[in-house]
Amino acid sequence: MTKHPLDQPQTEPQDERSEPQTDAERAARLAEERLAELAGLEPVPGAHGKPVQVKVDPGTRPGETVVQLPGSTRLHVPISVLTGSRSVEVSAFVCRNPEENHERVYRWLLQRNARLRMVAFAIDRLGDIYVQGRLPVTGLSTQAFDDLLGETLDVADRSFNEIISLGFAEAVRNEYAWRVSRGLSTRNLDAFKHLLEE
Repeated sequence: MTKHPLDQPQTEPQDERSEPQTDAERAARLAEERLAELAGLEPVPGAHGKPVQVKVDPGTRPGETVVQLPGSTRLHVPISVLTGSRSVEVSAFVCRNPEENHERVYRWLLQRNARLRMVAFAIDRLGDIYVQGRLPVTGLSTQAFDDLLGETLDVADRSFNEIISLGFAEAVRNEYAWRVSRGLSTRNLDAFKHLLEE
């Protein structure tokens, strides 16, 4: 059985660069090395058993890296990792602003927030939904960094279908009808069968 990338053993980095001097520099080096290590792993099964290669790309902001990790509900989940002077922040896009039932969606998000350990749901000025978390750069360890990435991935991935069911039910029904009318596959809508029976 293939292990998830975050379950792979950590190796001691062999680096010829000068030693980082500050907590922020050490945290940035740790994050950079761990993400590079994850990117070098063999593809692992994502949603529907499709192999997914972990990808790491530079972000658009200074100190930002974007890592794509395989999900169990979604094929992959992009996570922004931003290292600043005081904290390492992660953020994963979940879905755009719900089209309906905003109150029910937000209640569900707040109820989930009460049970989460390292991350929380948040919305931006457009109403789009994210999972966000942060750790202080002081004393950051590889295990803590992995735990933060792992919880971000798990929450963003596993919450997706529930949020879609609550906030996009009519869109799902319309998409299903459109596909059926054209003889197209509806397989990736199987998780929302309960909406089609209402």
